[in-house]
Amino acid sequence: MSSLERNPMGRWVWTDAHGVRHEQVIVVRAYPVTAPEQGVGIMDAEGHELAWFDRLDQVTQRLQEQLRAAIAEREFLPEIQRLKAVSSLVTPSVWTVDTDRGEARFMLKGEEDIRRLTGKTLIVSDVDGVQYLIRDPLALDKHSRKLLDRFM
Repeated sequence: MSSLERNPMGRWVWTDAHGVRHEQVIVVRAYPVTAPEQGVGIMDAEGHELAWFDRLDQVTQRLQEQLRAAIAEREFLPEIQRLKAVSSLVTPSVWTVDTDRGEARFMLKGEEDIRRLTGKTLIVSDVDGVQYLIRDPLALDKHSRKLLDRFM
């Protein structure tokens, strides 16, 4: 049976169906924004695919938990839940937002740093290259939507 575990050094180890242990593996999502629960791969240190999972809900609960833990260590894409304040209605401007990882302050260089990924999903990039996700601008509160509309 395949498994994903940590070794004593805290690194991820994949044991495949044949019992072969692969040290220092990384877990990656194929589509982290548009389909986060689909297309997850386990890669070796050289970038070769060791395992592929079409859907996370098709593996055991334990493996799901391990895969999600490994993914969380690699990915950093805070999701904006509320825009608290914007320093100026023209760019550059400093944004203060609430995210799923806490409050953040960043500078938006220009309107071109707000990109639409899919029908609703937006990516906001700050001057340092950190990207923030807005899954559905219409789901934000009225104040947040009003501020965001000024930049779209």
